[in-house]
Amino acid sequence: MVRVTRDGHGEPALEIVGLGEAMALFQPPPGQLLADTAAVEVHVAGAELNLCTAAARLGVRAGFCSRVGADPLGVRVLAAAQAAGVDTSLVAVDAAYPTGLYLKDVLPDGQRRVHYYRAGSAAAHLDASDGARLLAARPRLVALSGITLALGAGPRAAVDAVLRAAGPAGITVALDPNLRPALGDVDRQAADVRARLAYVDVLLLGTDEAGPVLGVRDPDDPEEVFAAAADAGVRETVLKAGADGCYHARADGTAMHLPSTATTVVDPVGAGDGFAGGYLAGRLRGASPAGAAGLGTALAAGVVAAPGDTTGLPDRATAAALLARAVAD
Repeated sequence: MVRVTRDGHGEPALEIVGLGEAMALFQPPPGQLLADTAAVEVHVAGAELNLCTAAARLGVRAGFCSRVGADPLGVRVLAAAQAAGVDTSLVAVDAAYPTGLYLKDVLPDGQRRVHYYRAGSAAAHLDASDGARLLAARPRLVALSGITLALGAGPRAAVDAVLRAAGPAGITVALDPNLRPALGDVDRQAADVRARLAYVDVLLLGTDEAGPVLGVRDPDDPEEVFAAAADAGVRETVLKAGADGCYHARADGTAMHLPSTATTVVDPVGAGDGFAGGYLAGRLRGASPAGAAGLGTALAAGVVAAPGDTTGLPDRATAAALLARAVAD
């Protein structure tokens, strides 16, 4: 298992660390349903791990902080993360609880139906000690999610430990609300995110989340969204608009639209995570918001063109070229 160290120049060995839960995903082969399939495919998924996988593909030193059970699914999560180039030295193996899992059906009309089995999982028992372990690694940026806040009091304590200490430690905080109806009351999830915005440096927000999180009258008006986020204490906001692309703010606060470059949509799951990983990696490496948004958009277009959360990411050579172009823009 790779250990966190510092490079020869004293820089943190990890540039981005995601905090959250990764789970095993079971889904039937294409064209079949869980109710009658004779076999399932097994994958590893999780918003924060997906984000870190995208960043790692771009050559950014990325790590994942979580807990997994001492079971075969935990072994699988660790192996998948390591194969993706994501450091797992901040993942604790907790023998007292199992690794979470979920099932996914792709319905005939293309809609996804998800069934979570994560209550009582190892990651649902994250607490402030996990936040302290992450902080001790001193990454340049930590990626947080509303999903982790929704997992319970312990995971909320882990997030809050990071939020309180990141600023004084010089660690940038990025937050994606990732509101999930399957995790309970969306209004409560939005309120939990809203209460923590004053600690957030970079907000990665979906247009469908702008109303619940920020209370804006017109969530489709990016300048209203940017102004509301700034009033809440956020330093930088990018607005994800799905098939319509994204919006980022110019220096004067006005909005710039960047259309999606997707030409084929096979599976939209994971596109937002790919975008977030690309955007944050670009900003860490010196890209402007426009360049970083272009990089995120390119990664999202690849993700939606292939089944699975990360299989559509570009190869490393292509990713390096995309990052170089984003920094040069």
